[in-house]
Amino acid sequence: MVITKKPDWIRVKGVDEKVLNEMKALLDRYHLHTVCESAVCPNMGSCFKAGTATFMILGDICTRNCAFCGVSTGKPLMPDPEEPKNVARASRDLNLKHVVVTSVTRDDLPDGGAGQFAATIRAINAILPEATTDVLIPDLKASIDNLKIVIDALPDILAHNLETVPRLYLTMRQGACYENSLQVLANSKKLNKQVCTKSGIMLGVGEKRDEVHGVMRDLRSVDCDFLTLGQYLRPAAENLEVTEFITPQAFEEYRVLGYEMGFRYVASSPFVRSSFHAEEALKAIGHCPGAGK
Repeated sequence: MVITKKPDWIRVKGVDEKVLNEMKALLDRYHLHTVCESAVCPNMGSCFKAGTATFMILGDICTRNCAFCGVSTGKPLMPDPEEPKNVARASRDLNLKHVVVTSVTRDDLPDGGAGQFAATIRAINAILPEATTDVLIPDLKASIDNLKIVIDALPDILAHNLETVPRLYLTMRQGACYENSLQVLANSKKLNKQVCTKSGIMLGVGEKRDEVHGVMRDLRSVDCDFLTLGQYLRPAAENLEVTEFITPQAFEEYRVLGYEMGFRYVASSPFVRSSFHAEEALKAIGHCPGAGK
């Protein structure tokens, strides 16, 4: 059954026009994109007001067409060689202490975009040496060699979202594979045990509670450090419909269970996203040593 009426706890504040224009001016200056805008994130207003944003590299056109995602699909442009430095410069202008970077999926590139991630991490470390980095990567064509390119750049957090339970992959994540995504996180630890890994799950798309528990167990089996759980909200009419609005009480139960399972940090509430208040995970554990920095 599809649920259309939003409950009282799902209320999103609008984006302040002045704040939005200021952020857009900065992004336009450096020819950058954010996942906040491209994926129609419900936290865009609060993040922009706080002077933060999640940069989306490798353009704003994805080679996949996941049913839950608001990012455009099509034939992307070649990567911009100035993009890594421009992300670092924009981060400096925003005075960021924790820089979150994600990307579209680039199955058209031999390395899946790994080189651009690595260059971006290194540019941030050069311009903002005290800042921590948090990269939310696609599966990089399920290649450990591609993943190594990113890990060798020494991000503080390596994130890759499983997004949903295995049963719903054919519906939600066309072109993706649950086992491959889980292996990205497993291989990250094999390549460098010091890197902190993170993954996220969206709820309200037809999953069952025991299936969510199963995903959580799978993540712990590959020593995933951080977990985020949030409510799926339909970004546009052509996207997958919401089947259930998960209660705050249920989110709290997942949070408690996550800690019982051994996650080092768990964020679980309706508006949680992988990148929202991402620095809190490092603060909660007294700062992760990173991947070797």
